[in-house]
Amino acid sequence: MNSVKNTVVACCQLAPKIGDLAHNRTLTERAIRQAAFQGAQVVVLPELVQSGYLFADRDEALSLAETTDGPTLQLWQALARELNLVIVGGFCERLPGDELANSAAMIDANGLRAVYRKAHLWDAEKDIFTAGDAPPPVVETVHGRLGMLICYDLEFPEWVRLPALAGADLLCAPVNWPDGPRPQTERPAEVLRVQANASVNRMFIAACDRYGHERGVGWVQGSVIVDADGYPLAGPAEQGGEQLLLATLNLAEARNKRISARNDLHKDRRPSLYGLLSGL
Repeated sequence: MNSVKNTVVACCQLAPKIGDLAHNRTLTERAIRQAAFQGAQVVVLPELVQSGYLFADRDEALSLAETTDGPTLQLWQALARELNLVIVGGFCERLPGDELANSAAMIDANGLRAVYRKAHLWDAEKDIFTAGDAPPPVVETVHGRLGMLICYDLEFPEWVRLPALAGADLLCAPVNWPDGPRPQTERPAEVLRVQANASVNRMFIAACDRYGHERGVGWVQGSVIVDADGYPLAGPAEQGGEQLLLATLNLAEARNKRISARNDLHKDRRPSLYGLLSGL
């Protein structure tokens, strides 16, 4: 990757309609085209934007699930080819044997590059989805090395560390952050965790939230793009509603892990001391 090359990254904060697959495809196409028109080269969409999030039960989720060759990913692949984009978006994935996964796809002009299945399931997700057990993928693209996580995964620093150690320059995170009480002057804790993860790994992160209300649940609406020092470059978009966040990133900066003349965030690690983190 050219060290002076900049990449325009977009987070499209949208409100999918639970169960309306055709509407959600149209919604994502409009957002992707709008982002591309404004210069985006990497576009991140929310978690489960293909289906909506708050399923009544597993049967409803199964009725809305798609395989990787389903119409939503086919649409995103066509758009990635046409607009020369990298697209990362969440979908309810139908697996063999009628198993389900809360998944994210990474697609570029060459097609489907990777699928990540959420490893850490939140609340009622445990009644619907099979948790993923594969490490987060890191994909070499024309813009740099891109990784993926989904929502609650970001609350486990050991898991975020994996794509960082695998060389990710930018971590793309589709999220659905349910809103909750916090002190009036405080930024959402979800956003703070994104900032902290970026800083301790010197890795750019683009977290794309959703907005609106779905079956009685509201959302943080906290989409944010942060730099490799953990500072927001766009967002958080807490003003609510549909938002298009854009930030111009020099992803090569994430490959420099030095934070002082004598300190390197990767080289200073002492894995032999961290055995308790494995849970053994």
